[in-house]
Amino acid sequence: MTAGGEPVLELLPMVFADPGEALARARRLLASGPAPSHASVAHQVIGIWQRDFGDLRLALRHLRRARDLAARAESAEREADVLATLGVALVHAGRTRRGLEAFERGVARGSGHTRARVLYRRAYVWWVLGRHREALDDVRRAIPVLRQAGDVIWTARTLTLRATVHLALGAVERADADFTAAQALWDTTGQEHDKADAVESRGLAAFRSGDIPAALRLLDEAGERYAELGTPTFMLNIRRCEVLMAAGLAPEALAEADAAIAALDGIGGQSTRKAELLLAAARAARLADDPHTAIARAALAVRLFAGQRRAWWETHARLVLIEARVATGRRSGRLVADAATVAERLAASGSPAAPEAWLLAGRIALSLDRPAEAERHLAVAARSRHSGPPPARVTGWVAQALRARAAGSGRGVLEACRRGLDVLDDHRMTLGASELRARVTAQGAELAALAQEASLASGEPRRLLVWSERWRATVLSTPPTRPPADPALLSGLTAFREIAARAEAARQEGHPVATLEREQRRLEREIRSRTLHLRGDAPGGGDRFDPARLLARLGEGRLVELAVLDGRVHVLLCGGGRVRRFEAGRLAEAVSEAEYVQAGLRRLAHPGADARLPLVEAAGRRLEELLLGPAARHLGSGPVVIVPPGSLHRVPWALLPSLRERVVSVSPSAGSWLRALGTEPPPGGRQVLVRGPGLATRGAEVPELAARYGSPVVLEDGDAHAARVLRELDGAALAHIAAHGAFRADSPLFSSLTMADGPLIVHDLERLARSPYRIILSCCDTARFASVGADELLGLVTALLPLGTAGVVACSAPVNDAAVVPLMLALHKGLGAGLSLAEALRDARSALPDDAVHLATGWAFSAFGAA
Repeated sequence: MTAGGEPVLELLPMVFADPGEALARARRLLASGPAPSHASVAHQVIGIWQRDFGDLRLALRHLRRARDLAARAESAEREADVLATLGVALVHAGRTRRGLEAFERGVARGSGHTRARVLYRRAYVWWVLGRHREALDDVRRAIPVLRQAGDVIWTARTLTLRATVHLALGAVERADADFTAAQALWDTTGQEHDKADAVESRGLAAFRSGDIPAALRLLDEAGERYAELGTPTFMLNIRRCEVLMAAGLAPEALAEADAAIAALDGIGGQSTRKAELLLAAARAARLADDPHTAIARAALAVRLFAGQRRAWWETHARLVLIEARVATGRRSGRLVADAATVAERLAASGSPAAPEAWLLAGRIALSLDRPAEAERHLAVAARSRHSGPPPARVTGWVAQALRARAAGSGRGVLEACRRGLDVLDDHRMTLGASELRARVTAQGAELAALAQEASLASGEPRRLLVWSERWRATVLSTPPTRPPADPALLSGLTAFREIAARAEAARQEGHPVATLEREQRRLEREIRSRTLHLRGDAPGGGDRFDPARLLARLGEGRLVELAVLDGRVHVLLCGGGRVRRFEAGRLAEAVSEAEYVQAGLRRLAHPGADARLPLVEAAGRRLEELLLGPAARHLGSGPVVIVPPGSLHRVPWALLPSLRERVVSVSPSAGSWLRALGTEPPPGGRQVLVRGPGLATRGAEVPELAARYGSPVVLEDGDAHAARVLRELDGAALAHIAAHGAFRADSPLFSSLTMADGPLIVHDLERLARSPYRIILSCCDTARFASVGADELLGLVTALLPLGTAGVVACSAPVNDAAVVPLMLALHKGLGAGLSLAEALRDARSALPDDAVHLATGWAFSAFGAA
């Protein structure tokens, strides 16, 4: 069947092999004045292209024209094929009844091979509508006919669809088998768009099996394939949003969903996809603690799904809507009933989300003091704790913990929390990127809080300490997976450094930087994407914390762990063979006071602000009362280790009166401090001194330190480029880096130290085989972190601690460069005398002049770790 030299029937498979070329050929064919049957094919091709990649209104126009031309050509098979394509487009446009009527006519008009292809497309529509049993029935009827006809392309499509339906029903193993069979068939074809879709589907399967790094890698690969074809796909956005949410990246998922909705609206795209994107956005907003946005998106999704007769999807949207309303503080018997109805409908359809809905109904009932009703719902939710992917099992263990709490069983609460966090530990360790490990801990925050609450009620401070440690700073329990020698990643890091340096130079010279900044952001996305693909290789969840071991290693010292329960700070004072608990102030007041202190330190960094010194010191006294309370009188005379929650990481601890004259170090967790204490220094004792560009003092302490250490490695001027610095830092005993620091709250692993050739970022440091045993960062903002997940910190210091660094000195505020020099010289003098970093820093502060600038400089620096 040809027209004007064009093989007409080849145009249809070409739509998913080379969409742009297929569109161009179809338009050329129409311009040649073809016969009705040929024109029908051309209009169908244009309709498919518009349906999947363009304006749905144009798609319907062309597909109706294709249907009419097929009827004029008196070709029943041609008409059946077009009716199936039209049926899909009508359903995507929200005209579900008319779409299903088109399929009825298509099934009746077609026969044999054609009817099997119509059945496949109707099965796809059943999946879109959430009617999975009907989808599987049509697929069962289509596959044998397609196989017998030797139709590789349509058989592969049908197997891929069946796998996708299995995933929706939670049957991951069956889905894997179908995806594998389909992939073998796709490899024999030139259907590039279908191949990209297969990669995308494998990404979804990896996600459903709990492998987030593989899911991100496969979805990114699918995105690259679609981009090469020039065909946008909104289903990929939806699936990426799902994975991003599971990875703890809900704000990114919300941004991606909203951007896709805007793009879809801009081209007049599929109404069905818009509804699904709205649902993804609603889920993301809820997880990002933005319930009002979640309500707006979910309510619109409910209306669209209802109009499209998509009951399965509508029920999922109603679940998110109820969750968001509860998050705003709403509680009522009506909400309990609504959540239970949603749970029943989800369970009837085989949705894996049913336990989440039962849990929600149970929570609301508990809040309304309806224990019998709550127990009924929570018992059903708890059944999921023994099977399914990690999030479903965690949901089950949360339900079980809530049941135990309602029954007054503290032991039952702790057992459920332990089992649930074990599930998340195993899942967390499959993630290679430290960012994902940190963010995914948010999924265990409720279990950790329930366990802490039960431990507090038990009246046993040691138990509360164990549970405070159980889900704190877990990202530091094992080193991140070291990135492989990936040439693309290495070249990306180099290109990022060059572009960032050019952008900074342009800013200094007052030149436009918009183009450079866009390229820098692109490279950042590429680098981050590659690191998120890393799979974890550490078994288990790291060492379990042992209070007896901590007390034995403390000696005459004290460790102060601050736990937050119901917004109040509880001080766990460890030492002298026991753990004691004291109650301090409200966390919100302490955070506010710490921000005030930070502002004061910034002012004191400039000469002439001496009048503010008494105000800052008074704030230090208030902070002590809020954070330590009566525990401040029981610290003994030895060194003190402070373990604050993530929200208090910027407190300048040396400012607190009871700590001002003490040896004080800070650690993200007691377990992290123990690991640092057990870290052995590397052989050889190599010292590395680095001077970056642009410092007001040019790192004036470095030449004097070089003379003091005899023969250290000194990197300055052109020698202080990132690759050389990293090479020398690897395995060093001591590193001193005088360079500008920059903290990135929006993307903490791009926090940096400025080298001669641009920024050295956290992603660079994570490539070290072993970071320096001791490292001193004599620059601003190097001790700033982003608090993510349950209680995790991401930044320069926390990147170094799991990689072999036992101690770090860093700064949490802008400081006076000139005042830093004598502090650093005095610090190294103490190290030369055999002191630890914390001891040397305490003595260095006392050696400074007693004026506001030098006092503020000393308070701004902290010692982290145990070296």
